[in-house]
Amino acid sequence: MPKHIWIINEYAGSPYYGMEFRHYYLSRELIKLGYKVTIISATYSHLFKNHPKSGKEIIDGIDYLWLKTLKYGNAHSKKRVLKWFIFSFKLFFLPFRLSKPNVIIVSPMATTPVYPAWLLSKWYKAKFVFEVKDIWPQTLVEIGGYSPKHPFIKFLKKLEIFALKKADYIISNLFNYQQYLDENKINRRFYLISNGIDLGELQNIEPLNDDIRNKIPSDKFIIGYTGTIGVANAIDVFLEASKYIDNDDIIFVIVGDGQEKSKLINNYKNDKIIFLDSIAKKQIQSLLQLFDVCYIGWRNINIYKYGISANKIFDYMYSGKPILHSFNGENDLIKIANCGITVPAEDPKAIAQGIIELYNMSSEMRNKLGNNGKNYVINNFSYQKLANDLVNIISK
Repeated sequence: MPKHIWIINEYAGSPYYGMEFRHYYLSRELIKLGYKVTIISATYSHLFKNHPKSGKEIIDGIDYLWLKTLKYGNAHSKKRVLKWFIFSFKLFFLPFRLSKPNVIIVSPMATTPVYPAWLLSKWYKAKFVFEVKDIWPQTLVEIGGYSPKHPFIKFLKKLEIFALKKADYIISNLFNYQQYLDENKINRRFYLISNGIDLGELQNIEPLNDDIRNKIPSDKFIIGYTGTIGVANAIDVFLEASKYIDNDDIIFVIVGDGQEKSKLINNYKNDKIIFLDSIAKKQIQSLLQLFDVCYIGWRNINIYKYGISANKIFDYMYSGKPILHSFNGENDLIKIANCGITVPAEDPKAIAQGIIELYNMSSEMRNKLGNNGKNYVINNFSYQKLANDLVNIISK
């Protein structure tokens, strides 16, 4: 009988429902390695495009259990906090619905699920793995503006420290997470399991719809962003950089949706900037081929020194396009792979200078940077390799 892995992540999705996709791709590869995988997620996420019904479902060989939770309006709704507790409480009833696990991976945003996940690991004598994709509650403090002394922040912090101390293994997609552990006097080692790419899927990309393709000029130099348009993504700073570029040949293209989009459209109405709605994941590579440079940026805050692992970085690298990265943290993958230019975070003048530098660069040099990224991501960040790395960790 194959070993059974539970992955508890209330935001885990699939290409059929919407992001997050990380555990979908890892699970498909784990199944190929002989494991049975069950993803325990919630019926509602503000990141989903379609919402599943509660209950069990098999998607591409992966067992899903969708736990019914509250719907909430947006990422800042108070109902979202209540949803965290409802989801966590329902975890106690998993023994009545699922077969025994050998490994339980809990991968929360808010840390509320870690205690029930740990209790279940003790009940089943299963290995307990704590995965950190975002450092909570520190993210709420630095991006959300909450006081570290707020009782709820203190509560989440205690759960975080509990999980870090009790986990059999700590894994993270943040390249410099060890520094965070050391600074918090957690005498533990973490294992890096980055985000990545699915090579099989990327060989079967879909063409762009004509209405999208026709809105992106083919005779201009396109600096483009695709993904969530939220506070953390600092798209306002990116668009502010357009004010420092006196060149009608350079066009900014923003593809995606998010809480900041309507405000940005109102604040930045000019011929240099094009906003487009989000597209299907399978069309992303077709879109990126229309860009001359791919952009990603971050806020200038302390938490990013521990690393970032945005999915779009790996999509950008695979596209073979050079990347402009606005980032102040350590272990910068763009520098490591030599696949673009990095400029200081939240500095529109520096972003503008980076764009102009890439614009003035020869097409041969831009192609070289792009090819560096593509080769690096294929060799180091396929989900096939990442799943093997995960198996090596949990088999220790």
